Amino acid sequence: MAGGAAPRGAELLAFARFRDSSPQPLAYGYGPRSLRDMREREFGRLAGTVYLDHAGATLFPQSQLTSFTNDLMENVYGNPHSQNISSKLTHDTVEHVRYRILEHFHTSTEDYSVIFTAGSTAALKLVAEAFPWVSPGPESNGSRFCYLTDSHTSVVGMRKVTTAMNVTSIPVRPEDVCAAETRGTAASDPDCQLPHLFCYPAQSNFSGTRYPLSWIGEVKAGRMCPVSVPGKWFVLLDAASYVSTSPLDLSVHQADFVPLSFYKIFGFPTGLGALLVNNRVAPLLRKTYFGGGTAAAYLAGEDFYIPRQSVAERFEDGTISFLDVIALKHGFDALERLTGGMENIKQHTFTLAQYTYTALCALRYPSGAPVVRIYSDSEFSSPEVQGPVINFNVLDHSGNIIGYSQVDKMASLYNIHVRTGCFCNTGACQRHLGISDEMVRKHLEAGHVCGDDVDLIDGHPTGSVRISFGYMSTLEDAQAFLRFIIAMQLHQCDGQPLPQTTPGEVGAPSESEAQDAVPATVDRCSSSPREDAPTDSGVSNDLHTTVAAVGLRPPLPMATRTQQTPSEKAAGVLDGGFGPRVITNLYLYPIKSCAAFEVTKWPIGSQGLLYDRSWMVVNHNGVCLSQKQEPRLCLIQPFIDLQQKIMVIKAKGMEPIAVPLEENGERTQICQSKVCADRVNTYNCGEKISSWLSRFFGHPCQLLKQSSNFQRSAKKRVKDQSAGSTATLSLVNEAQYLLINRPSVLELQQQLNASDANGKEELFPMKELISRFRANIITSGTSPFEEETWDEISVGSLRFQVLGPCHRCQMICINQQTGQRNQNVFQKLSESRARKVNFGVYLMHTSLDFSSPAFLSVGSQVLPVLKENTEHHELPASTKHQDVIF
Repeated sequence: MAGGAAPRGAELLAFARFRDSSPQPLAYGYGPRSLRDMREREFGRLAGTVYLDHAGATLFPQSQLTSFTNDLMENVYGNPHSQNISSKLTHDTVEHVRYRILEHFHTSTEDYSVIFTAGSTAALKLVAEAFPWVSPGPESNGSRFCYLTDSHTSVVGMRKVTTAMNVTSIPVRPEDVCAAETRGTAASDPDCQLPHLFCYPAQSNFSGTRYPLSWIGEVKAGRMCPVSVPGKWFVLLDAASYVSTSPLDLSVHQADFVPLSFYKIFGFPTGLGALLVNNRVAPLLRKTYFGGGTAAAYLAGEDFYIPRQSVAERFEDGTISFLDVIALKHGFDALERLTGGMENIKQHTFTLAQYTYTALCALRYPSGAPVVRIYSDSEFSSPEVQGPVINFNVLDHSGNIIGYSQVDKMASLYNIHVRTGCFCNTGACQRHLGISDEMVRKHLEAGHVCGDDVDLIDGHPTGSVRISFGYMSTLEDAQAFLRFIIAMQLHQCDGQPLPQTTPGEVGAPSESEAQDAVPATVDRCSSSPREDAPTDSGVSNDLHTTVAAVGLRPPLPMATRTQQTPSEKAAGVLDGGFGPRVITNLYLYPIKSCAAFEVTKWPIGSQGLLYDRSWMVVNHNGVCLSQKQEPRLCLIQPFIDLQQKIMVIKAKGMEPIAVPLEENGERTQICQSKVCADRVNTYNCGEKISSWLSRFFGHPCQLLKQSSNFQRSAKKRVKDQSAGSTATLSLVNEAQYLLINRPSVLELQQQLNASDANGKEELFPMKELISRFRANIITSGTSPFEEETWDEISVGSLRFQVLGPCHRCQMICINQQTGQRNQNVFQKLSESRARKVNFGVYLMHTSLDFSSPAFLSVGSQVLPVLKENTEHHELPASTKHQDVIF
């Protein structure tokens, strides 16, 4: 094992012990340059955050951005295709950056040309379209496009271009190339010049495996062939992942094509890459389309076009992103100044990866079973064979894989940023996880697509977890991650509580805010609705005849209170007891992710409970905020006053502010926003509430409301829905209603309180636990999780279809009265529910008749209809829910 012996069990491997046991010297940091000072000075925004997705995108230092913006403020950069002074400055600066890029890779314009692209993907596409492919014919079998199966999607996608040209594509496994290297076999007829292209990554973006750069020379010289066919092999080295943390010497390893993305190296700018082309190969490239700046001369009236001489000018269609190119100069300057160069980065990041790998391998359950399964082709013995990337899955004590989505959600509770899935590298994912081609097809049929959170299908993983280090990563980052794994798996295994988020941590409100926070309910000064209450398009105009019966709830009890509410007594439900199936509580959440507004009776609109999640808070970019990013949203307390047709918003330390329930159609400016990947029409609720929210959160915010004449269609179709009609949604995530069952909450409460090692009698009061799940309808049932067996329910004349379970995220860890986090809730739910973290069910109303007002009321009886082929037996609570099929 790399790094020598390590302690087995739940101990964190001491870095000093690891370093002392290493057979080779280990480099950490950058000599006299203080890594801690660099982090504080250049990456202050990382305070409280553990960022471990540098293989996805590394981070830029503050000085790089400052230097670049100063450059822009002090100079005038014009279009480089013009001839004026500012344009000449741009042209010369861009050419200087080209030289700097080539110098960085130890080469010059004598050997390579730099073609700027939109990124490495665009560079790969350029090669696919311009390579001199030869289609099969009478005299030859045609060119071959060969690529390593451990390649990024963008490499594999080149085969669609070659297929259109009738060129054969051949995927080659890493072990087959290694075998060819060992044999040293070459195809016959060395004089044949039929062009073939071999693509492989210098570093796997999946596992961090570094493939031999010597393959470049071996393949080009004909001493090693990926496949045995006569012809001349060219080599494309996908360097995007490799060069982010390692030097690449193109004077030694002269690949024909080298695509790369600069944000992988510098963090900024994004959307800019390059294709480095060996000048000996450049004349062979063919081009069809020509854009602005690429022509020496052409005629508009006939087919006459002469390209420019230089390969860069010939292939850079239109005006390049010249300001972003200029930003690269400041990226090179900052990198050199902060680290001393790529060799130092290579050694520093590998030390962190090797230490973390060694510590992970040492983690064991009391039985001796490993805590993680690492996917690697090396033992992290040296940076020549392994990059600073660790790919793994977490195992439970029985050796079963815990889905990557669950690990990701738990990591986010600790503000640890990881990457999950297959990382745009299906070939490596299949190879390491043992996923067959047929399984990929079946997973697709089951609804799994690349990038989603379907992490387990029939117990088999669809992806994994990846962490990766960058030049600014620290030992503290690595150890924080290791402590998270220990806390998540080993502490809970030993019955120890997980470390809790404290008020001083990132995202948690201050202690004074936590003590002063109160839940959002109607206070004693709120007046009851009168006959002139407002309606929306989905509520009858006759609502005034019955709206006086709408009841407003008294304040929710604080976390220390456990007495029954009047509605619970009226329904005959004891706190934690099982009574008849009735509605015990009704909540709406007027502002998405803000506090609940509790009622005893409330009108139903076309989108669910009237005004439920009709508003949302957005940041300065117009992006909807949730408690995941801003936990203090739960401290914003909205109150709907149907009599005054206003929503009153309150928060501790702020004066109450009122917002109209409906927009003024004449003065309202509609804007487009996005919620859960859906486009929605919204309008801004005004500068006053924007200023109010901005003062409360300490950064610019706005309040938007969904336009009343906009229909957001539900993705799932409801039964008994007329042809051509679609259920509509407010700003909810998936469905019109969310229902949870008190016996289910009670079971979770008992598990949480039993796991409390501090001797407290009740760590999670029922009311506080219910509030974490942010449901609309709370019912009293007869057994835990029986709601998951329901197909539909009836409440009086209202019918609701059960769409399925609610897959929970880390928001359930946030105390809705204080904004503080407690990771135990998510962890315990994950353990008890076979890692599925489902709680509550989604509902949509069916065939709703708006000819008369419709209401939901506390105390109403709930009549469920079971799913077909569902037998609901009274099993022990700890095992019953495991048999539910969703």
